[in-house]
Amino acid sequence: MTVLYDADWSKKTARRCGGCTLCCRLLPVHHGAHNEHGVDFPGSWHKAAGERCRHQRTGKGCAVYRKPGFPACCAVWNCRWLVHAEGTEKMSRPDRTHYCIDIMPDFITMTDNSTGEVTNIEVVQVWVDPNYPDAHKDPALRDYVLRCGEKGIAAIIRYGSSNAFVLFPPNMCADGQWHEQRGTSVPEPTPAELFEGVSRARASKQVIE
Repeated sequence: MTVLYDADWSKKTARRCGGCTLCCRLLPVHHGAHNEHGVDFPGSWHKAAGERCRHQRTGKGCAVYRKPGFPACCAVWNCRWLVHAEGTEKMSRPDRTHYCIDIMPDFITMTDNSTGEVTNIEVVQVWVDPNYPDAHKDPALRDYVLRCGEKGIAAIIRYGSSNAFVLFPPNMCADGQWHEQRGTSVPEPTPAELFEGVSRARASKQVIE
């Protein structure tokens, strides 16, 4: 889990996780480090996307929240609903909508088949519960993605770290329609790849043909 943290978020919104623990299952967690042979150091552990965290307690939260063993990445991560990000005003809590909007941006790379030109496009990550695959059709989420499109930002609908599709809103497409780009692997980038890719995407905005 790559993180972005606003230490003052709790003073800006009355929203709280409550009994929602959806992010504890949908998102991957990489806690600690490993040696050159790939063996984790003591206290390290990793959780794949879609795998229930061993510390999750349904309806209660995290069993090690702010206690020894609580992953640092979890301590500084929030979903966009929780921090009341712009455009989430009409959304319900993630466990009720069956999707979680990652506060960390991502990017995709598109290649022009005629010119070979490669372009990075920024995307907002939406982690969707595989048990509710059509949750991305929620009108409130579509409205949010449309507002992102005004800034040249599309969405990546993730059912896992590599099982995903890109959702382009009408205001990013030449024909003014919604487009779902499927049939491609979109793996989770490393922190260094993420920083470079998003930086390049923000330097170049374009309309999708």
